[in-house]
Amino acid sequence: MNGWPPHTALVHDWLTGMRGGEKCLEVLCEIFPDAPIYTLIAFPDRLSPTIRLHDIRTSFLQSFPFVRSRYRSYLPLFPRAAESLDVGAYDLVVSSSHAVAKGVRPRPGALHVAYIHTPMRYVWDMFDAYFPPERTSAIVRLLIGVMAKRIRAWDTSTSSRVHVFIANSEFVRARIRRFYGRDAIVVHPPVDTNRFSISRSSEGYFLVVSALVPYKRVDLAIEAFNTLRLPLRIVGDGPDRRRLERMSGPTIRFDGWIDDRGIETAYRGCRALVFTGIEDFGIVPVEAMACGKPVIAFRKGGILETVVENVSGTFFDDQTADALVRAVRDFDERRFEPSVIRAHAERFDREVYRRRMEEIIGEMWELHANGKPLPTAF
Repeated sequence: MNGWPPHTALVHDWLTGMRGGEKCLEVLCEIFPDAPIYTLIAFPDRLSPTIRLHDIRTSFLQSFPFVRSRYRSYLPLFPRAAESLDVGAYDLVVSSSHAVAKGVRPRPGALHVAYIHTPMRYVWDMFDAYFPPERTSAIVRLLIGVMAKRIRAWDTSTSSRVHVFIANSEFVRARIRRFYGRDAIVVHPPVDTNRFSISRSSEGYFLVVSALVPYKRVDLAIEAFNTLRLPLRIVGDGPDRRRLERMSGPTIRFDGWIDDRGIETAYRGCRALVFTGIEDFGIVPVEAMACGKPVIAFRKGGILETVVENVSGTFFDDQTADALVRAVRDFDERRFEPSVIRAHAERFDREVYRRRMEEIIGEMWELHANGKPLPTAF
């Protein structure tokens, strides 16, 4: 980009697949086509061509045993691995972080802009959701708790290495304030709405698209649809799948992970997307809305910034199966106009994200390069 430093580095926690964070990184790769990517570990075969085109530089964890299948087991080493990434040669560092990427060490005089998907959930306010007492032994919780305390202290102290925070939602902005004592600009993540098209019909089923991990609370959807005896499709996989399958009745179907075309087909055929967890933003509901489909969601978290009640979806107020049962019984898709839902989803389009990130990083770099103070609040 004209007027921008030639020496720019991108930093991302780890590159093990293409989820929401990697979609954000992909756009940053387009903005900075010559920037190398620093990351803890990377599996290029699981990445998009856009990311693979970049020079990807990994930490010492890349050569550790079983890293491909068990990389999360090395969590205690993540802070040290992040600090080992040598970004000292760069004038501008742009990190994309939901864990430790924001903790890299830029050189004195460099500008560090951090896009925060979330402060680390599993060491801050969602510890019990990741390590539920009923399914985690007391000794394991104790050991993880000690480790989490140390990582929280590191996470707080390294926030001073960031000059500008960008949050992916107002919900995350509030968490940055609470945990780091800093303010942030809000830029919602990119959703490729052009990949989806409106559907005005349905095949009668409700839909969940989610990783099958405890904090997503897919169990609430299963309990509710067991009671309702209505068809529910679950797209996704994860360590909680066997437990969820055991509790499922005959109207519930598990599809595992399917490709992008299959997910679009699933969106287009559903009556509504069911969203039971608390997410920092939530790309899946926006994708469903890009197909003109309404969302039935728990009223908390980033979903409040993407779903408008009685326009693009409806909410339930208690995170319980009974509350979801009532919401589904009250749901009537005839209240929703697919074209209105689609238009609302387009507010979160990929190009909107790209334009805002270019504007903000460009403005901050200009202030920094001219020796002017960066704003402390936005």
